Amino acid sequence: MNILELIGIVVLLYYIINLMLWIVLDSDIELAVKEKFGQPLSSLRGKVVWITGASSGIGKYLALDLAKYGVRLVISARRENELIKVKEECLDNCHGLLARDDILILKMDMLDIDKHEDHFKNVIDHFGKLDILVNNAGRSQRAEWDKIDIQVDRDLFELDVFSVINLSRVVVRYFKQCAGGIGHIAITSSGAGLTALPFSASYCGAKHALHGYFASLKVEEQKIDVTVFCPGPIATDFLQESFTADPNKKYGERIASDDRRMTAERCGHLFAVALANKTYQSWVGLFPVSLLLYITQYFPNLRLMVMKILGTRGIKKIREGK
Repeated sequence: MNILELIGIVVLLYYIINLMLWIVLDSDIELAVKEKFGQPLSSLRGKVVWITGASSGIGKYLALDLAKYGVRLVISARRENELIKVKEECLDNCHGLLARDDILILKMDMLDIDKHEDHFKNVIDHFGKLDILVNNAGRSQRAEWDKIDIQVDRDLFELDVFSVINLSRVVVRYFKQCAGGIGHIAITSSGAGLTALPFSASYCGAKHALHGYFASLKVEEQKIDVTVFCPGPIATDFLQESFTADPNKKYGERIASDDRRMTAERCGHLFAVALANKTYQSWVGLFPVSLLLYITQYFPNLRLMVMKILGTRGIKKIREGK
């Protein structure tokens, strides 16, 4: 066997192993390795983590998972009653590692950007510091490209992009001025931030924009950690609140009980793993989502062929967990 044959066999084995992993794993390979062998979640104990959109879904279960390891929390959303429930669940599940004052409820509307500075001041007044900001608040969308009212684009970008950027800039200034330039910013993106999907043009545009904004932050501020977390189909009620083509309408549909989606609990745990290990970009989802995202990221020409074969109906079925 000559050297070229050996190299060919090694390359072939590499791709065969990768294919097998993408079939069995529910996350990208880096995150899966970090979950087994990386920094444990206990390494975050005592840190202060601010989670927006924490009243339900991914944000709620991220908070619950972090609380188990003694992470002090700021939980934000518009629905204060739901935040109270999340706080009580966190305290019930924290194994005595947290006191009541270790979880701050912060009722806030992300769109009210004029109050972002005041909300941040409340966090610092309460804890004296902030270690990690998790930008989780946002809404998805279902609509045909040519039927979307331009106001929907504006409204979706205001919530999913501009409010996130504004709050992050408040926190980044604090990291630079008061924390020696060290800190951690995370965002909940989506598989729609990694590849274009049908019937969600405004949402895809917004998530792609976030990737650009935070990639620039990472280049400029080397000591600030950035985590871009990209879930695939998750079993939450996000579809009910999703934008449509009409600025006055919500999608209003619940996910079906038999949809093949990752649980919000599992997603929240993997997000916590990404935070503990300071991964830059991680994605999660059940097969074939993880495989398709892998192709999207590393084989762009193959992506075009796969998308053409699947068609819009096939992609929609995968996205909706069908």
